Amino acid sequence: MLNEPNICIQVQSVYIENQSLPEEARFVFAYTISISNLGRTPVQLISRYWLITNSDGKRTEVQGQGVVGEQPIIQPGAEYRYTSGAIIETPMGTMEGHYVMLDNDGKNFYVDIPVFRLAIPTLIN
Repeated sequence: MLNEPNICIQVQSVYIENQSLPEEARFVFAYTISISNLGRTPVQLISRYWLITNSDGKRTEVQGQGVVGEQPIIQPGAEYRYTSGAIIETPMGTMEGHYVMLDNDGKNFYVDIPVFRLAIPTLIN
């Protein structure tokens, strides 16, 4: 599988205070991902892989088909956006991973999801 340079990934994360229980080591975050197809042909998102690391160094791997129950086809020049969530045991952590996508010729390729931070606002300087 090749890395595809024509896909742009942007991520924003936010702490969900009203669903978190810090006294029970439950910190809930939502993240919104925008996937832009800067190429000339459609692509389809087939599956995802996440590595979630909390600030104690605990690592959790998550993988599955599609995202939020979909395997979207992203047309050239278009953007697909979705919001999902993660729960970790510490007030700060990171997520990173990759998508497996299908190109117009039916070949799979990886798109890296750059590392991003999950952090409650009081920890961000």
